[in-house]
Order: sequence, then C-alpha cells, then structure tokens
Amino acid sequence: MSRIILLPLFTIALISSLPLSRSANFEIRNQCSYTLWAAAVPGGGQQLDPGQSWNLFVNPGTKMARIWARTGCNFDGSGHGSCQTGDCGGVLACQAFGQPPNTLAEYALNQFNNLDFFDISLIDGFNVPMAFNPVSGSCKGITCNADIVGQCPNELRVPGGCNNACTTFKQDQYCCTGSAANNCGPTNYSQFFKDRCPTSYSYPKDDATSTFTCSNTDYQVIFCP
Repeated sequence: MSRIILLPLFTIALISSLPLSRSANFEIRNQCSYTLWAAAVPGGGQQLDPGQSWNLFVNPGTKMARIWARTGCNFDGSGHGSCQTGDCGGVLACQAFGQPPNTLAEYALNQFNNLDFFDISLIDGFNVPMAFNPVSGSCKGITCNADIVGQCPNELRVPGGCNNACTTFKQDQYCCTGSAANNCGPTNYSQFFKDRCPTSYSYPKDDATSTFTCSNTDYQVIFCP
C-alpha cells in the first residue's frame, strides 16, 4: 500500500523559492547578403543563406560555449570540407572551436547567482559583424558592426578577415601569457579593435567593459546586424 508523504511547510516554501533552470533558445540569424556556415560548440553547425535562422537549444549550466560564423566554405554530401575563416577541423557539424580569424559570441548559462554571462570576443580576430542580444527587454545587448576587415592593419590582414595580434605575433604581451600573464594591458593593436567595438573583448584581460549578464532569457546571435 502506497503512502502519501507530507512535506513540512518550510520545505515547500524553500523548494518554491529556488530558481528554476531552463534551456535557453539561441536564434542564430544570417542578415548578411551572402551565405554563411554558422557554428556552435556545443551545437554543431548549419549553412545559413541570407535571411535564414537556426534555433539552438542549450542546456542550463553550459559554460565555455561559443557561436561564430564561417565564411568561404565548401562541404561535400557527408559534411566534410573546409572554410576560409572559422574552420573547425573540416566538418560542417563543429565539435571543436574555430580557427582564427572569427568573431565570437561566448556565453555561460546559469552560473554565479543563476546569471548568464555573455560577450562578443575579438581575441580570435574578426570575420563577420555580429550582435548578441538577450530577448528579455531588461538586459542590454551588444554589437560589433564596424568595418574591421576593411580597415584592418596590413600586418593583421588575412584572406576573409582580420587577425588579432596574439594570433599573428604569438608574443606574451599580446596573448597575456608567460611574463605578461598577470600584468598585461592594451596595446596599439588591441586598441584598434576596441576603438571600433568598445563593448567587445580586444585582449584577454579586457573584462571590465566587455562582460555582460542576464538571466532566465533566450538570446539572438545576428550576423551582419
């Protein structure tokens, strides 16, 4: 015979007061005038012609996640090929992060105080303009929509994009590694990116003006906003 277990009132109140974790829907939309191959880790990848969207549902607690655009891709029927920018090991459905240069939407869901943390990063360079917006009206979105490819310094310029100085020179002062790990700061090269996209990461220690939070919301990642 089954028994009905009655919970104390304070236990019921405690349970009802706990935040409910939920999956977040990321609408990834291509507003560029050309075809892109969207990529996400976790998530995989999908071709997006102009005007097309891809809805990606991400589990609560996911962290160190990225969404980006790949350009100049050519895949066969089995999903193998290559891309000019953002390539992730020659496959359509990405399992690994992309190769620079690629504009990155980075996020972690349901972290400290149940907050989502999100940013646009140019630490791996720039290939496609991007907006990263919470759907909730109470949270601020971020945009990097400058002509960085067209204005890129010659020494950072590569086909289809603009590399960050760390990728190009692989020196501690630009990568915040080695002797510069604890005290690195902006450089002329990182300032080039920051001047054009002031709410985006321009070098690894660029946290103060580049990290944003929201909670209990879905998101849009828009290419060419």
